[in-house]
Amino acid sequence: MDGLTAVQARISEIQSRFTPQIAASSSGWASAAAAAGLGGTTAASSSSATSAAGTASETAVVAEATKHLGVPYLWGGTDPAKGLDCSGLVQVVFGNLGIDLPRTSSQQATSGTAVASLADARPGDLVFFDHSSSRAGIDHVGIYVGNGKMIAAPQAGEVVKVQDVGNPTSIRRVLPQAAPVAAAAGVGGGVAGVPYANLFTGAAGRHGVDASLLAAVASVESNFDAGAVSPAGAEGLMQFMPATARGLGVSALDPASAVDGAARYLKQLTGQFGSTELALAAYNAGPGTVSRYGGIPPYPETQNYVRNVMSKAEAYR
Repeated sequence: MDGLTAVQARISEIQSRFTPQIAASSSGWASAAAAAGLGGTTAASSSSATSAAGTASETAVVAEATKHLGVPYLWGGTDPAKGLDCSGLVQVVFGNLGIDLPRTSSQQATSGTAVASLADARPGDLVFFDHSSSRAGIDHVGIYVGNGKMIAAPQAGEVVKVQDVGNPTSIRRVLPQAAPVAAAAGVGGGVAGVPYANLFTGAAGRHGVDASLLAAVASVESNFDAGAVSPAGAEGLMQFMPATARGLGVSALDPASAVDGAARYLKQLTGQFGSTELALAAYNAGPGTVSRYGGIPPYPETQNYVRNVMSKAEAYR
């Protein structure tokens, strides 16, 4: 199953287990998911759905937010295992994608850049509200998913769920915009311009691996889609096979864990085989295959993979 299908399956699982409110409004969620690029194979085949899908970053935010559907509301909550409030949900979702945001909704409302209206909003934008009549200022936030819908932690006694946006007080865009799209296409602009840049640079510093190489692997492996699942079963941003992920202690669908694990693995493979090219070949085809052939194996897929990653890494420098 592909990454979008995997996300849809996760949504259905959570809906059935935790949130009858969401299940009851499944038609609303279906249209919101389609607008966010999660509409399934039929919708994805149309030009309008492809346009609505936007960047890999937008898809990643929606996918990450859906993981928390059904989590109980808890005022001041920042731990999904215990509960989340509205700004806690936002901070956790974006933090898991390598984007640091302030703690409260009023502080988050100063992040990023302004979006003029809901008609201009993209999946992954933040929608803010002033619901309190007793004091002025922003006091609520949700994550826009498209088609007038948002994922939010509403109030005590409720759970994280999909809701109509209504009339937000303001809208902010905290995702990178033009630079990540160009970089993902191999146009250049440095690691700072790609999705998950903070994760790549952090892991590079910890493990002594070039950040541009990590970004290039993510680009070639998943096109920066943290929810990607290949036909062979490789998962996540860095496309780890389950057995490899277990051996490294990696949670493949957690971007921070996946990037850190990929940095450790590439460092290990480079030390074992003595070059970046051979390390990449081993990442793609397995260390045993590289050892057996005494070099990059004669597989077109692996040979193209090494060339593509090296080319993108050079473009990101």
